[in-house]
Amino acid sequence: MEWREEGIVLGVRRQGETSAVVEIMTRERGRHLGLVRGGRSRKLQPVLQPGNQVEANWRARLDEHLGFMTVEPLELRAARLMESAIGLHGIQLLAAHIRLLPERDAHPRLYDAIQTIVDHLADPIAAGVMILRFEVALLEELGFGLDLETCAATGTRDDLVYVSPKSGRAVSRAAGEPWKDRLLPLPGFLSQDATRPDAAHLEAGFRMTGFFLARHVWEPRAIEAPASRSGALGIIARSVRE
Repeated sequence: MEWREEGIVLGVRRQGETSAVVEIMTRERGRHLGLVRGGRSRKLQPVLQPGNQVEANWRARLDEHLGFMTVEPLELRAARLMESAIGLHGIQLLAAHIRLLPERDAHPRLYDAIQTIVDHLADPIAAGVMILRFEVALLEELGFGLDLETCAATGTRDDLVYVSPKSGRAVSRAAGEPWKDRLLPLPGFLSQDATRPDAAHLEAGFRMTGFFLARHVWEPRAIEAPASRSGALGIIARSVRE
């Protein structure tokens, strides 16, 4: 069994004295692990850092084996990401989200989104919007997609300001008014094209996705929300307010 494909390094752990198990996200083969011989060498350590773009060659006798991987650097972003707190928290959060998906399942939309996000982590506000949209897409890929395009009660596409915590569907202002205290706020920029969001809108958006991630993913799996999420959200919130 053998394949060759570009990927983004998500993580690495030591294996023995000189080798490393590397975790990458690829477009066609999803999240994939492989043993890199000499992965802890001075030559490869700078390459095997989260956020870096590499070309990976994976080989194994059987498809279900861990397999051996060789990597060649294509774009080394890690140093740039390490220069900012949002860069560090951002790539860690994206990796944590990707690990919620089954290993080796292809999710090209999420892979393309990561490619875009890691190139915009220097701008916390732009990164915040992209990460929020990524979480919405992640819920859909996990089978818990939200319907933010039409009102659950009336079918209209206008003035959508709430989300039902039960159905995950948008609700218009008029239809949701009697139950507004029980509904989640829906930031306008998620359901329609809008200008750069303010702090309140971003906070509401992440509160919404956090609610559904907790209900459908974290709590059923008995896991906590990643610490990198609260770290990234704090940095984004401060940047929006400045």
